[in-house]
Amino acid sequence: MSTPLREFLEIPYEKLEEMNLAAKADRLARKDPGKLRDARMKYLADEKRIKAVTVCFTDLEGRFHMLDYDKKFLLKSEDNLTFDGSSIRGFSAQAESDLRLAIDWPAFYMLPADVFGPGKVLVFGEVQERDGTPYRGDMRSKLKAFCDELHRRDGTVAHVSNEIEGFLFRGRDAERRYKETGVFEYVSTGGYYHSLPGDTLRQFIDGSAEVQRALGFGNEKDHPEVAPSQFEMNYSYTEAPLAADQVQLYKLVARQVAAKMELTASFLPKPVAGVNGNGMHTNLSLSRRGKNLFWDKKGQDSLSKLGWDFIGRILQSANDVCLILNSSVNSYRRLDPHFEAPNQIKASAIDRGSMVRIPLANEKSARVEVRSIAPDANPYLAIYALLRTGIEGPALEEDDTKRPRTRFLPDNIYDAIRLFKSSKFAAELMGEEVHSKFAELKLASAERCPKALGTRVKRSEIQFHHEVTNQFLWSHF
Repeated sequence: MSTPLREFLEIPYEKLEEMNLAAKADRLARKDPGKLRDARMKYLADEKRIKAVTVCFTDLEGRFHMLDYDKKFLLKSEDNLTFDGSSIRGFSAQAESDLRLAIDWPAFYMLPADVFGPGKVLVFGEVQERDGTPYRGDMRSKLKAFCDELHRRDGTVAHVSNEIEGFLFRGRDAERRYKETGVFEYVSTGGYYHSLPGDTLRQFIDGSAEVQRALGFGNEKDHPEVAPSQFEMNYSYTEAPLAADQVQLYKLVARQVAAKMELTASFLPKPVAGVNGNGMHTNLSLSRRGKNLFWDKKGQDSLSKLGWDFIGRILQSANDVCLILNSSVNSYRRLDPHFEAPNQIKASAIDRGSMVRIPLANEKSARVEVRSIAPDANPYLAIYALLRTGIEGPALEEDDTKRPRTRFLPDNIYDAIRLFKSSKFAAELMGEEVHSKFAELKLASAERCPKALGTRVKRSEIQFHHEVTNQFLWSHF
């Protein structure tokens, strides 16, 4: 009998879940990153069946980038990893292209071999300037720094959970091929909560949920959504930086599982007109020493004054941050209350057309739910903007001498860009240089699309979408 030439690591799903949950617990316990680095590097050195380490980072617009490093090279050079930032849209100019990539060793994942290939592990990276300081365009570092400061100041912890919707379409690369086909083909028309155990949508959801469970997500429920071929897989809340990482992993896993089935998982906000779009409802709460600061049994809708102040600040700055939460041309199709998506700048416990909802909850689960976020938003930037706005933003201005009037979110990206560019608060949130660059990138995408949305989804909304397009397409415009 011949001996296999290669023997790479393949770990059963049950063991993967155990290992990833242990790594997650270390991260949430804020164990010394230096000690975790030493432990992880020792594991990599000792485990001969690991061949490569996937280091990932997110650009300013929210695209997820991955670099595979040979394990032996990484063990020797992990303190001096560099890449060409000028090749990443929204990052360095060509004259200042070299950037560093530091490894965030607490954000370490063992990977299922049948989805990612055998012998690989994944770790999140932090983009740095040449001198090792955080890169100004790396929103992950910005979110982490803000949350670390909250915790250092008085022990406050920001918790987040995201409800991410997507569509499942027939064929690989359905979004890239939309330029030729002009159509997306559903795999199911069952609708909300309805799918047969063996149908394609259910198989996809089951497969994706298994991978999420193995990665330590803490699965709760999964189901088909309202629109045909639409899905949502829910998992438990966690601390904000980890929650943002999970958004990127959620979409990566869905796309990879779909591709293995010769399908496409799409997170375009409104790929098909006339049906519900994709949202990323974001639930936020603050705690201190284990106490949920948003809970007050006697408060309005059982929400504390702090919780209502948090909502008020988000509503006050809703137009300033709208472009951050809805950063593509296509996302403005979704903001339509006829399809359970919000366009009104108000809060309600029952009205799903409101930007902010107060879910029915108890002392443990009291939270605020921001419903206006599209799933193609940069999750680090979106969560950072919401947290900082809710905690430090301008208080809601109310005039008791005037009749209350309903304010509305922009219905197109051009108005959102104009409001964002004129906002001093948005510039303060992101820093003036990054604020200006983000607006420039969004305008470049918008100008490749028809100015009026109309009733039909245009090819350019798909073709020049930041999660779908590539440099080749851009260079041919």
